[in-house]
Amino acid sequence: MGTMVQAHNLTEADFRGTRFKDHPHDLKGNNDLLSITRPDVIEQIHGEYFAAGADLVETNTFNSTAISQADYRTESLARELNLAAVACARRAADAAEKRFGRPCFVAGALGPLNRTLSMSPDVNRPDFRAVTWEQVVAAYTEQARALLDGGVDALLVETIFDTLNAKAALFAIDSLFDERGEASRVPVMISVTITDASGRTLSGQTVEAFYHSVRHARPFSVGINCALGGAAMRPYVEALGAVAECYTTCYPNAGLPNAFGGYDETPADMARVLGEFAASGFVNLVGGCCGSTPAHIAAIAVAVRGKKPRAVASAEPAMQLSGLEPLVVA
Repeated sequence: MGTMVQAHNLTEADFRGTRFKDHPHDLKGNNDLLSITRPDVIEQIHGEYFAAGADLVETNTFNSTAISQADYRTESLARELNLAAVACARRAADAAEKRFGRPCFVAGALGPLNRTLSMSPDVNRPDFRAVTWEQVVAAYTEQARALLDGGVDALLVETIFDTLNAKAALFAIDSLFDERGEASRVPVMISVTITDASGRTLSGQTVEAFYHSVRHARPFSVGINCALGGAAMRPYVEALGAVAECYTTCYPNAGLPNAFGGYDETPADMARVLGEFAASGFVNLVGGCCGSTPAHIAAIAVAVRGKKPRAVASAEPAMQLSGLEPLVVA
């Protein structure tokens, strides 16, 4: 979404629109706000991805929590942002279904936040946290409630670098399902990000330990996105596919960012890597994250068409624990 928004060369005036022309803080860069001020741009972007062959798009809500929006002094808009974003994506999905005659789905995206429960932002105070568990749960509850009210087909907790933040999101989602009744339950998708060649999240877990930490949520899928390019993800995608008792996903960046903040992997590059993942039986759903244009998605769709889906792993009953590493007590 960010790559596509940047291609429109929008100005501060586009982000403000008429409604926010007197807002006391700069708004350019708050892409989530465009669902309100330039819904035509967001709907068009979604439509281009569906036309390229995507079966599912995520809402433009990566930063649509009160905690993240506080950077722009727009925290009071959190619910409205999510409802507006779902409406943009749903209109695009409905139009694509009519045009192409295939199901088109909308996943409500819950991003990782700009504050973390596991790490201190102050190197001199390792015990300090900039946010509390209760505050994170409240923010995710507000966001998930709005996404469900808007009518998403699934919820996607994504780009996870701090497992405790993710667990707060999953707790909020499950609490909402309990509150609203079983009929309100939608599939919950979970996607973690591996920050470097260590193969660990920023909070230190391996992918297997991460899976143990979230499997209680009974996810529809678990996977890896962002940070690395697809080729560098291969061993971690394979490891996750070997243990996950649900579907697995992978949507990498179009390579690592270059010196100018751009992404250099071509559609053919991404398609070759993700096509190999599919052929190897590692994944059930693939796509693209930062730098991935509709052309990338079109090439990936061709590369995986007709490939046999990954068989979901099964596990013998055992106690599965996790710290930074996984522990299985058979």
